[in-house]
Amino acid sequence: MSGSIDSGLGTARARAPRLVVGLMAALAAVTSITVGAADPVHPTSGADLAKLKAIVNGPQRSAENRARDKYRHPVETLAFFGIRPNMTVVELWPFGGWYTEIIAPYVKGSGTYYAAAMDPTSNHPEDKKYNDELKAVFDAHPDLYGEVKWSVLANGKYAIAPDGSADLVVTFRNIHNWVWSGTEKEVFAAAFRALKPGGVLGVEEHRANDPQAKPGKGQAYVGEEYAIALIESAGFKLVGRSKINNNPKDTKDYPKGVWTLPPSYAEGDKDRARYAAIGESDRFTLKFVKPAQ
Repeated sequence: MSGSIDSGLGTARARAPRLVVGLMAALAAVTSITVGAADPVHPTSGADLAKLKAIVNGPQRSAENRARDKYRHPVETLAFFGIRPNMTVVELWPFGGWYTEIIAPYVKGSGTYYAAAMDPTSNHPEDKKYNDELKAVFDAHPDLYGEVKWSVLANGKYAIAPDGSADLVVTFRNIHNWVWSGTEKEVFAAAFRALKPGGVLGVEEHRANDPQAKPGKGQAYVGEEYAIALIESAGFKLVGRSKINNNPKDTKDYPKGVWTLPPSYAEGDKDRARYAAIGESDRFTLKFVKPAQ
C-alpha cells in the first residue's frame, strides 16, 4: 500500500453496458459535491472520459493493479480531479507506478507526466525499492513511458516540475509520510509553486475518525479537516470533495493500523477473511485550486 513507509522525504476494453451506466451514475454523484464557488476545473467528460476508461482497461496495467480498481476507483477519481489528455500532470511519490500506468499513457503525445519520485541518490532501501519498481514499469513499455519526465521529491529537493508549469498535481495516500518527516508544509508549497494559477491539486488519503487528527508516528489515518487546513495554509482553496473512495466498513482500530487491511494484510492469514470483507481503507478525496493571481 503506497504511503505505508516512513520515507522521510529522502529516506524514505470496454465494460458491459450496466457497468458503464453504473460508472456514469457514480461520476454524477461525485461531481455534484462541490464547496463554495463554482468548480474552476470541470470533471472529465466526453471523449476525454472515454479515453480515460480505455486506458484504465488497457493491457499495459498489471493484473495485480487492475484487481484493486474496485477499491481505488481510478476513472472516477481522476475524472473528479478533472484530468485531460493535454495537461501537464505531476504525481507526487508514484511509488511502484499504480497510477503511473494510467496517467502517463493518458497524457502521452499531447501532455506531460512528471513522476516526482524518491531521491535517486538515497541509500535507504525502501527509496531504492520504489524507484526500481517504477523504473521497471517504464522499461517494460518504452513506447508508453518514453516521454515521462522523472523529477525528485525529497528532503531539500522540491523542484518537482518547473514553476507555474503544471495543470494538475496529484497525490495518493502520502500525507502521513510527510507529516511523520516534518516536511508536509514544504511538499505542499512545492506543489503550489509547480501549478499554474487556476491549476488543481488532487488529494486522496486514509481518513481518521477524528477530522482534526494529525497522524502520529506509524499512524496513517489523517483527519480530513486537518489535511484541508494544512493544504490551504500553502495558499490553496478547497473546491470539491468526493465520496468515491469512502469505505464505511473501515473501523480503523486494527492491530497494525491501516496496513492490516488489503492489500498489505500485515497480520498475514490471521483474520484475513474479515479484513478482505472490509476491503481497503476509508479515504477522503479532495480537490483544491491554486487561485488565479
